[in-house]
Order: sequence, then structure tokens, then C-alpha cells
Amino acid sequence: MTDDLRFPIGEWVTPAALSPTERAALINELAALPAQLRAASANLTDAQLDTPYRPGGWTLRQLVHHIADSHLNGYGRAKLALTEDAPTIKPYNEARWADLPDSTAPIDVSLRMLESVHERWVALLRALPAEAFARTYHHPESGQQSLDASLSVYAWHGKHHLAHLTRLKARSGW
Repeated sequence: MTDDLRFPIGEWVTPAALSPTERAALINELAALPAQLRAASANLTDAQLDTPYRPGGWTLRQLVHHIADSHLNGYGRAKLALTEDAPTIKPYNEARWADLPDSTAPIDVSLRMLESVHERWVALLRALPAEAFARTYHHPESGQQSLDASLSVYAWHGKHHLAHLTRLKARSGW
């Protein structure tokens, strides 16, 4: 943990390779995230949900919707990498997605979506043979990414944004 409001758990570092134990731990982190996010956001008022986690940052409501949007994309990217040879995926403008009208909806919609996506994603990842994690997709902005690297970044991503939410709650005394 750091005092940096933007990167409270530090920036993501691309792993060289994951051991089976490291991979299983990251899959477990993905499995745990929806319940952790639901618990951390429970009982927040609309005013609290509409509070930015840092100056110039998204509101907690936008943050929850963003995690669901991002992880839905991550699940789809994994399936593309498993069914095509190094497909080029389409990036999306996260900031503009966070400004769309559905990002003002109650967060339960995205929490339920995240629970369902993670249930399928985790089941898929746990069923894969080790060699499948070497499969890749091409991201036009960041280059080739293996499923191991993708797993690492999405596990980090969930913890990163969960820390945004929990740190704001702690700073605000909620």
C-alpha cells in the first residue's frame, strides 16, 4: 500500500511468468473480488457513492460500474485468446464509458454482473491446462499480452479499485 491516491497498491508490473501456485492465487483473487466489492460498498448512501475517490477521479458509483465494464472486457479477451490465434482486441475509452448514462445506475446492477462474469471467468481459468496461459492477444496500445499477464493485470485491477473505495471510506470515516 502507498499514500498515492491514484495508485494505492502501486502500479501494475508485468510478470515474467507465473508459477502454477502464483496463477492459482491470482485466480482466487478474481474469485474473491465480487464479494469483497459488494461488502465494501454495502450501506453506502447515494451521496457517498457519488463522491470521487480522489480529486479529479471517478465517483465510487462510476468506479463500481467501471470494474464491471473492464472485467467483462477481460473475460471476453480471454475467450478470444483461447479460440483465435493472437487476435487483435478492440480497446475502449474507459473515461468516456464512465460518463455514459448507465454509469449513474444503482451499483447493484454492476455488482450482479461482476458476480456472474467472475463466476464464469474463474470456472474457465480453473479448467485450463497450464499451457493455455501462454496464449496471447494483441492490444493495439500495449502490445502482445499472454493470458498469464492478463490474469495478473485483472487481479491487480480489482484490488487497485477496491483500495480506492476502501481508502476513501477510511479517510471519510464512513
